[in-house]
Amino acid sequence: MSPVLAGVLQLTALIAALALAYRPLGDYMAAVYSSPRHLRIEKIIYRCIGANADAQMRWPAYLRGVLAFSVVGVLFLYLLQRVQGGLPLSLGFASISPDQAFNTAASFVANTNWQSYSGEQAMGHVVQTAGLAVQNFVSAATGMAVAIALVRGFARARTGELGNFWADLVRGTVRVLVPIAVIGALVLVACGALQNFSGIHEVGQFMGGSQQTNGGAVASQEVIKELGTNGGGYFNANSAHPFENPNAFTNLFEIFLILVIPFALTRTFGKLVGNVKQGYAILATMGIIWLGFTALMMWTEFAHGGPALQAAGAAMEGKETRFGVGASAIFSVATTLTSTGAVDSFHSSFTAFGGGIQLLGMMLGEIAPGGVGSGLYGMLVMAIIAVFLAGLMVGRTPEYLGKKIGTREIKLAACYILITPTLVLGFTAASMVLPDALGSMLNTKALGAGSHGFSEVLYAFTSGANNNGSAFGGLNANTPWYNTTIGLAMLLGRFLPMVFVLALAGSLAEQKPIPETAGTLRTEKPLFAGLLVGTILIITGLTYFPALALGPLAEGLS
Repeated sequence: MSPVLAGVLQLTALIAALALAYRPLGDYMAAVYSSPRHLRIEKIIYRCIGANADAQMRWPAYLRGVLAFSVVGVLFLYLLQRVQGGLPLSLGFASISPDQAFNTAASFVANTNWQSYSGEQAMGHVVQTAGLAVQNFVSAATGMAVAIALVRGFARARTGELGNFWADLVRGTVRVLVPIAVIGALVLVACGALQNFSGIHEVGQFMGGSQQTNGGAVASQEVIKELGTNGGGYFNANSAHPFENPNAFTNLFEIFLILVIPFALTRTFGKLVGNVKQGYAILATMGIIWLGFTALMMWTEFAHGGPALQAAGAAMEGKETRFGVGASAIFSVATTLTSTGAVDSFHSSFTAFGGGIQLLGMMLGEIAPGGVGSGLYGMLVMAIIAVFLAGLMVGRTPEYLGKKIGTREIKLAACYILITPTLVLGFTAASMVLPDALGSMLNTKALGAGSHGFSEVLYAFTSGANNNGSAFGGLNANTPWYNTTIGLAMLLGRFLPMVFVLALAGSLAEQKPIPETAGTLRTEKPLFAGLLVGTILIITGLTYFPALALGPLAEGLS
């Protein structure tokens, strides 16, 4: 079987699995977030945290819940890393330095999972399980809660109420993420993924000598890392490590876990607003972009020129030989079009245009299908921008799902889409003029601080501000400058957009529904899906094209 055919068959199998899970999972999540009843375990949790889960919140109260919970998460995870040296099961590892502890705490609470350290050489079992793995669950549940709050803004009228953050957080964790994660972890363990609390062992090598390796609760963290679009690996090699990703089946299974909830949330959206066709329109938009990027990535990586690449059959440098180019390309697009950041290949070793596709996928705002929760609310904000542009073209007041899109709503949406580019381009520009920041480019002797070096820095801040977490490689990010600035980019890139999303949701929930007329734009039709795709690509292109031209495009054309 040719590598191209193998890649196409894997992509087909993945689409079939996602299609089978789409309706039942989407309907189930709609039932979870609209149920008036609480499970017994949920009631216990509410009593422990002192929350009244039945109290309805307006957007300022909902936002305070999000921010308060996240601040506590950052402080707890920071302190846990700082005292690691005195904890049991620390495997002899020292406490984490202040700047790296801040960076890691910000990273995991912001659902980014950027890692400026090697997991198996820095973090003990307690920090990995009680700190990092816990944040993998609750940060994903926080994103889902914000997305559901925005959906309620469209569905509710003249109340301004968005539900209860604590109820949404607990339900998303207990009823959605934990059950799927348990099943997924069992699948990974059955296929050979590691799951234990063993210490460090000396392992012999084929060519002589030995190396140290340690065990851990790998499978349980691996599944939520993918399911919650987190991305942080237990080992430095991430999903290219056989303890995390043993074979071709688990590789495809992990891609499925990355995509299944973000895609299924479009069904949940349609059910909650009372029109599943609206969900299909958002799904079609996400699907078109995802398939287009996947096809383009596979083409760039399979297109090979020169004797070395022809002998390998494709651009094999940095690819995991167990999976091949096709699977690596599918995984790469899935992880950069969501806020996952997990990798089964070395992104810096992709072709120049392949690296550009990875960058562009994150620069879209990771909305196709995007992160768990964040992909949906990001796409809905872009839908508001699209109906506003359509209204300008025909001279009508824009409407979406029966709500007027007025000056306040457009200002909030505009602020949302401007935050991330400001962080990415601002921090990248600063890094390119500071000598110490430039000195972190590890390949400067080979490639110079040219287009590839610029791409490394641009990728780092694009990954951080978009809460992705993957790295381009070749950049020593474990420095005070990068630990601090990328940490700030992750926190600001995660929570500032949430401020505007929740304010937008509150504004919509206060409105009275507008009946459809003959001039109403039909947002469930293919025409609107096409308009939305065009809007996303044009806005992203206008924002980032100069930076892409200095990085991957310049490298690819040189």
